[in-house]
This record gives sequence, structure tokens and C-alpha cells, in this order.
Amino acid sequence: MSEAPWLTIIGLGEDGPEGLCAASRSALEAAEIIIGPARHLSLIAPNSAQRITWPVPFAEGIEQVLTLRGRRVVVLTSGDPFWFGAGTLLARALQPGEWRAFPGRSTFSLAAARMGWPLETTGCFGLHAAPLSRLRPQLAPKVRLIVLLRDGGAVAQLASYLVEQGFARSVMTVLEALAGPRERMTKMRADAVPDMVFAHPVCVALEVAGDGAVLTRSSGRDDDWFETDGQITKLPVRALTLSALAPRPFEHLWDIGGGSGSIGIEWLLSDPSLSATVIEPRADRVGRITANAARLGVDRLKVVQGKAPTALEELSPPDVVFIGGGLSAGMLDWLTARLPAGTRIVANAVTLESEALLVQTHARLGGALMRVEIASVAPIGPKRGWKSAYPITQWSGTL
Repeated sequence: MSEAPWLTIIGLGEDGPEGLCAASRSALEAAEIIIGPARHLSLIAPNSAQRITWPVPFAEGIEQVLTLRGRRVVVLTSGDPFWFGAGTLLARALQPGEWRAFPGRSTFSLAAARMGWPLETTGCFGLHAAPLSRLRPQLAPKVRLIVLLRDGGAVAQLASYLVEQGFARSVMTVLEALAGPRERMTKMRADAVPDMVFAHPVCVALEVAGDGAVLTRSSGRDDDWFETDGQITKLPVRALTLSALAPRPFEHLWDIGGGSGSIGIEWLLSDPSLSATVIEPRADRVGRITANAARLGVDRLKVVQGKAPTALEELSPPDVVFIGGGLSAGMLDWLTARLPAGTRIVANAVTLESEALLVQTHARLGGALMRVEIASVAPIGPKRGWKSAYPITQWSGTL
């Protein structure tokens, strides 16, 4: 019979050991060392185990746990350790067979049970250490969200954020210390938060309402969402470009010549598993891209200041590359020589010289070549007429 894992991860609720299964209780009784936040440690009765309070910053706790390898160790976490919890980070640092986990009731499940909401259609967000702007893509009337917050003070900050975004009529139900003796529920509107103190642990069940701008689900969001100095892939071309990039789960994008960052940002908005790096030579645009990404809830966008292909040397390899600026024969040669087979590349060209380069690339590497001409209505004196934008030539191919 194989040896039992030395580390046990236990999800503990506000009701303490009463909510634990028999296996969790046995692990606590047999533990030599119990490590967890001070609040969790206070919920279990004293025993012979050494107790260690989880340190700040959080990463130091992972390192400390690893030094205890070989002893019987229990790590206490909140609710379900694998839903915005420490379990994922611990499992990543350990080998299979070294650990086991006994999840408790997640705060999301408890909150949904109190509200009577179906979890499968309710957005769940852990914002203990993440900005409130992560919610921005979700803000639309009738949307329901359950949001975990770092402390009671963050309730007022969430309300202020909703008001700023035009969703002042949103209904917030603040749920404190769910399933414990201190449990309390308080209902309010975002623009009418009472003068009261909310206790940790706290979450908010949010019903979004108001007239704020809604970020659409389809690619090709309105240009007004992006701060820009004029260097931006405009809405219709951006929609076509995202379609050509064809994001798939867990893929990584290089967006070369970021401009306003609209392509990289919309790529990330397609799916939470996606990642992206924008390469932009100008410092002012780097700052603008970073601000755009943060405001639209995709602060995970990585922005690198530098000129391709030199700036690409140290980057993790991509699954997909978009060339929106700085297109040259040298750059294409670098990409085709360095990137692995299967990498997809999409390039847009406006000038005759860059268009000729894409025509040559299509003849050499195959793929798809498309020319797009777009016209929009504009005034002609007292009447209206079609005003054409510069035609765009797009090449897309797979190495």
C-alpha cells in the first residue's frame, strides 16, 4: 500500500470543525503541524499540533510549507481550496501523491443558496487581491454576480465603482461570515450604502442595474472603449482581424505594434484562459495600452516596450502572432525562422509597399490573402455620401 500524503489541504468554513467530514477531522487530529490564517486557526480547538500562522506576503507561506516536507502537515483554507483558493498554488508546487484535499462548502455555493440563484448562470469572482475593474466586461442589466472581497471596506469601494460605471441602481446584498455564528445579510443599492461596518470574511451578491455602457460579447467593440492617439485598428477591421486570429482556449498572442492595444485587449476578452503580450516601441503608447487594458478588466495583458524583432528575443513563444505595425520583410523572415510549426500569423497592411510584401508572402507560404475596402456615410455639403477608408490587405497563414 502506498504511503499516505504528508500534506492535507482542508477547506474550513465559519462553522469550524462542525462542517468538516470525518476524514478532515482525522487529519487534524493526526497533524504534527497546522498552518493557516489566524482566523482559521482560531476556529479549531487546541491540540498537540504546532500551529503556524500563514505569513504575508502569501508566497512565503508556500515556501514555508515546502520546508515541512515529510512531516504530517495540515493547511487550512477557506471553503473550497480550488476555487480562488490556495489549493491550486500548493498543488502546483508539489508532486502528485504528496498531497490530498478535502474541500469545504465554497462561499459561492453558500451565497447562491442564501439568494436562491442558479450558480451555472451566476458569475463568480474572487477579488481579494484583484482590481474591481475585472468586473467591467460583466456589467450589464440583469446580470448576477457573486464577488469575494478582501475586507469590509471593499464593499463601499465596489459600490463607488458601480456608480462611476453608470450602474448606480445595482442591488448589492452583502453577506458576512456565511455559515458561521456571525452570519449577516444586508441589502442595499450601490448609490445608497449605509454607514455601517462590514466584517471579514465578506462577499457581495450583485444584481446589476443601470444605464451604464455595456461591453458587447462580440469582437469589434466600439472604438470609444479605447483611449487612442489615432493609432488604432478600427472597429470593422478589428472584428475581421479577431476572426482571422481565431482565438482558442489557453493560446498566447503576440500583438506586434500595439498602438492602443485594441487587438490584444479584445483577444483577452474572448476567453479568460487566453494570454497576450503587446510589443510597442513608444513609451506613451505603452502607458495608454496598459491603462486601456486595466479599465476594460484585462489587466493580465503584458505590455513590452521595444521594437520587433529585437524585443521578441526573450519572450515566451506564441501560438498566434498579429502584426499591426512595423511590418517588414526582416520581421517576417525572423518569425518564420524562429517560431515553431503550427504558429498562426495574421498581418494587416495599408501601404502599397507592405501590401506587396504580403502578396509575396502569400505566394511563398500560402495561407489566405484578403483585401478589405470599407466606406461609411459622411456629409457632402447639405447631403450625404460614402467616404472610403484606406483599403486593408490582410494575410493569414500557419507556419
